[in-house]
Amino acid sequence: MDTTTNSSAERRESRALALALVIVICATVALAIIGFCFLNQPDEIIEGQADATSVRISGKLPGRVMEFYVHEGDMVHTGDTLVHIHSSLAEAKLMQAEALEDVASAQNRKIDAGTRTQIVQTAAQLVAQAQAAETIAKKTYDRMEALYKQDVVSAQKRDEAKAAYDAAVAARQAAASQLSLAKAGAQSEDKQSAAAMVTAARGGVKEVESLLEDQYLTAPCDGQIDQIYPEPGELVSLGAPIMSLLKVSDKWVTFNVREELLNDMQLGQTIKVMIPALGKMETDAKIYYVRDLGSYATWRATKATGDWDSRTFEIKARPVESIPALRPGMTVIYRP
Repeated sequence: MDTTTNSSAERRESRALALALVIVICATVALAIIGFCFLNQPDEIIEGQADATSVRISGKLPGRVMEFYVHEGDMVHTGDTLVHIHSSLAEAKLMQAEALEDVASAQNRKIDAGTRTQIVQTAAQLVAQAQAAETIAKKTYDRMEALYKQDVVSAQKRDEAKAAYDAAVAARQAAASQLSLAKAGAQSEDKQSAAAMVTAARGGVKEVESLLEDQYLTAPCDGQIDQIYPEPGELVSLGAPIMSLLKVSDKWVTFNVREELLNDMQLGQTIKVMIPALGKMETDAKIYYVRDLGSYATWRATKATGDWDSRTFEIKARPVESIPALRPGMTVIYRP
């Protein structure tokens, strides 16, 4: 009796377990069918990133960083002084260039001033002496000519007087030429050469001064100091970036999308985007840039066995309204 009773109980338990298993399987299948019928595919999203224009601040003066007038994160305006760079070599070059300019200017003034007054006076005195000698020789010749006509003196005496008179005339002309040369001063070519030397020396000064203008670098536009590279006291070379300035007024969003989505993101189109970091704020953005990233960019096959691949395009959109809280690097979501 006991054996029969135990066997019946085991059969009942087996049937109950099998029934429960069947019920669970049926419920699972039913739930799977219901889920398959009512399951909706999640909306496709395109994730982008905010960015802004970054301006590198650099100069043409190699030297040592003496002092920064701003810190990372500071807001600056156009023309604000950012950093002081000192170059003792450039200052020495400026002194040298200014000295050369002074020498050239002095030489130019000397040439423009002409011959010294004492030399001009001496030349004038020589002209006066030559004129006096010419006058005496002229009178002597006139007397000899009159006496020759009266047969008082020989022709030789008359010729000697004529030769003395001609020599006096030539001496007077030579003295007059010396006086004219002394008054005229240097030749025009010498004056032009001296003036050109002054111009060249002045250009050297301007060149060094233009370098020294960059010892105080200023902000080229309004923005925020993003990053400062050297430390005070470090040496910087010609054209080395000193800091980067973030132009916060020029922001945009970059998306990398597959080409089959371009129909919903065309050039000039306004799309609605969402910024999770700003409390899922939604705003409008206008697409202003569409470009193929090329074969080196990320791509995926549209179908595993398809006959074409979907290329990746870079799309940039600028927010229609100003969003001061939008920072470069923030995630921006677009739902096609």
